[in-house]
Amino acid sequence: MDLGLKDKVAFVAASSSGLGKASAIELAREGAHVIMCARNEEALEAAKMEVDAVGEGEVLAIQGDLSSTTDINRIVKTTLSHYLAVDILVTNTGGPPTGKFEDLDQDEWDKAYRQLLASATQLIKGFLPGMKQRPWGRIISITSQAVKQPVENLILSNAIRVSVVGLMKTLASELGPYNITVNNVMPGYTETPRLKSLIEAKPSFSKAAETVPLGRFGQPEEFAAAVAFLASERASYITGVSLAVDGGWIKSVL
Repeated sequence: MDLGLKDKVAFVAASSSGLGKASAIELAREGAHVIMCARNEEALEAAKMEVDAVGEGEVLAIQGDLSSTTDINRIVKTTLSHYLAVDILVTNTGGPPTGKFEDLDQDEWDKAYRQLLASATQLIKGFLPGMKQRPWGRIISITSQAVKQPVENLILSNAIRVSVVGLMKTLASELGPYNITVNNVMPGYTETPRLKSLIEAKPSFSKAAETVPLGRFGQPEEFAAAVAFLASERASYITGVSLAVDGGWIKSVL
């Protein structure tokens, strides 16, 4: 299936590892030009080499911290100085710390807000004018299965990622007239560094695969395939949805 992504410009946030890197690889494989960003410059350069190896499009890597307003402004400015506009925006960050409500202080709540919600709103504000001018765009947020079914010991993620879904659902209505689709993708338990850290923090997480109907953890490339499809021309009539890539873990009917 031709997804119609050749020569599209895709910005993938937090793409030095995990689901972000897998999404960047998949979009590059489909022929897109890819802009990557991450805090760790060494890891980012290593990931850039991986993405470079699979596609024919250009790959640009920009170091920066998505919890910093100053860094995001610089990242957006650098991107738009290289390309006139971004066609596809994938918002994403690493997960916030684990813990129960009484374990977490206000500073940790504030950091999680900046990391998960403020970073998404600022990136969208930066790249939206170019999408509206075309008019064409894809905005995809990497959230979590926790927005539909909370995960034990992840109260920061459970609470704040739901706000991201509310943002994206509202934007789907506002931006539909500009031919811009806005969707969420909800990863389940996927074999990434984040899952490894959760298992290290709480060894019982290693048994989480037993709660998945497919009986295993997901692979990053399985998740990335869903991101690439939602970014594609083929997904032109899909907007405002939260797509689970969780092996059937979420038990709700809707």
